[in-house]
Amino acid sequence: MTAPRPPAPARSGGCTRKGQEVQPFGTVKHVAIGLSRDSRMYACQRLNHLLADTQMLYALYKKHHRLMRGPTFHQLHLLLDQHGEQQLSVVDSLAERVQSLGGVAVADPRHAAELTRIPRPPDGVEEVPVMLSRLLKAHETILIDARDAARRIADLGDDGTNDLIVSDVVRAAEAQTWFLAEHLVDAPLTPS
Repeated sequence: MTAPRPPAPARSGGCTRKGQEVQPFGTVKHVAIGLSRDSRMYACQRLNHLLADTQMLYALYKKHHRLMRGPTFHQLHLLLDQHGEQQLSVVDSLAERVQSLGGVAVADPRHAAELTRIPRPPDGVEEVPVMLSRLLKAHETILIDARDAARRIADLGDDGTNDLIVSDVVRAAEAQTWFLAEHLVDAPLTPS
């Protein structure tokens, strides 16, 4: 019979350190970039919603990439992985813009799940057309919000945020939507 192990000694150092928040979520600190506090606050709010939705879209891409089935498995497996990586790049760009405006970016997946408007999928595997349709619907949700945010933010004079939303969010989503939608076209798999 083996003797029980003694408890591990208490460690000191950085991994047990606790502290206070230095900037609460939903606030902006001053940054000298020529935009008013109200403009930066509004942009951060809109960007954080897009960020939460984009994080969920990324997660959907990775889920469906892993669970892909059927005769087009290889092509879709690769395509969804590629799209997921592109969305991850958008996530980073959105988060960095929030931070550059003096805000606090949604950085915890649990927080993103609280803020997102993308519905949670079932935990199991769905049919391929359903998974693709779910991705298309998520893109549409993001595109509607992104276009509205870009217009309103442009009206506030925030050209940098407007450019990011149009160039990174809208253009990527439109291209990815096109690629996904083409897989749902009713066409025979082999010539008749």
